[in-house]
Amino acid sequence: MKKLFAFVFLSFALLVTPAFAHHSFAMFDHTRSVTLKGTVAKFQWTNPHAYIELDVAAADGKVSHFTIECTSINMLQRSGWRSTSIKAGDKVSAVVAPLLDGQPGGLLLEVTMPDGKVLDPGVPGAQGYKRSDK
Repeated sequence: MKKLFAFVFLSFALLVTPAFAHHSFAMFDHTRSVTLKGTVAKFQWTNPHAYIELDVAAADGKVSHFTIECTSINMLQRSGWRSTSIKAGDKVSAVVAPLLDGQPGGLLLEVTMPDGKVLDPGVPGAQGYKRSDK
């Protein structure tokens, strides 16, 4: 009976382990930040994470499209965000931890709205990311 119980317990544990899995923030550079000023192309209020699609114009006029990962909508709501907090066309300034692979994107650490209001990113441990270009 003990062997059967152990087998059932271990089988159950192996099946539920993936439910606890979640990707880490290891793909983002924790040692520096980048401030992006641009126009919101799209705000995706989706699970498991929200995203800000931001078009950033360089000095030469060339526009780069950045995908900025936010935390979950649950965490954003706890920080006061709503699905209408950011809209396409908004001119914002976003501080991000850039992607390690150099692609145009990052993890949202702070966003300043057109009216100057700063929205908390709701990212656990966001204060632990080094701010290098503010």
